Amino acid sequence: MIEILSPTELARARATGSLVAGILQTLKVRATVGTNLLDIDRWAGAMILDAGARSCYVDYAPSFGRGPFGHFVCTAVNDAVLHGLPHDYALADGDLLTLDLAVSMDGVAADSAVSFIVGESRPPGSIEMIDATERALVAGIAAAGPGARIGDISHAIGSVLGQAGYPINTEFGGHGIGSTMHQDPHVANTGRPGRGYALRPGLLLALEPWVMEDTAELVTDADGWTLRSATGCRTAHSEHTIAITGDGAEILTLPRQA
Repeated sequence: MIEILSPTELARARATGSLVAGILQTLKVRATVGTNLLDIDRWAGAMILDAGARSCYVDYAPSFGRGPFGHFVCTAVNDAVLHGLPHDYALADGDLLTLDLAVSMDGVAADSAVSFIVGESRPPGSIEMIDATERALVAGIAAAGPGARIGDISHAIGSVLGQAGYPINTEFGGHGIGSTMHQDPHVANTGRPGRGYALRPGLLLALEPWVMEDTAELVTDADGWTLRSATGCRTAHSEHTIAITGDGAEILTLPRQA
């Protein structure tokens, strides 16, 4: 299903995106050395409920997961990259943490993810890998607009990631979003320009470049949800929800400047 939002629905999407961005900002600040992943999940749940919103994750039970996710935020540490199931783990100095949050409010969902290093240590290669996903996200957003095609976005993202030297997995990527979290079209993190669905004003997309340092192969953790790099290497993931407008792309999950 591909949804095209009305102006009224787009206004709701802006509010949802702002909420997601604000919660992620707060969680990032609170995620310090010694913080437990279960506390991060608890904080996320409280903020979602206080806003009168609904988590897209708690009851989420797709074919690739093991039963309902049962938590409010994905917490992926180091070699984990996607669908990180919160568990009893205290963050250590130098951990690379990805927080991925999707929330629905007033019938419209928004989805965003951020990767960062916890504490003061800066393990070799980690900052560069995070930066590559962020630059790829910027490139993908710049390629989105009326008349462009999904392949243009995929090509822009893949060009940045490939030039940075990272293998690219195409099994999981960006996606349409609207009244539900995951919709068509799929937005692979590499592709050919000029191909795929033509973008239209009112379309919402969640773009999410993610990489693993030295492999494109994923393995599923024993929890049935968390996806890790097959080699145990570190990973990074950046994501924004955007709206296609008559002028280009509007980022709905952009954090407010302090």
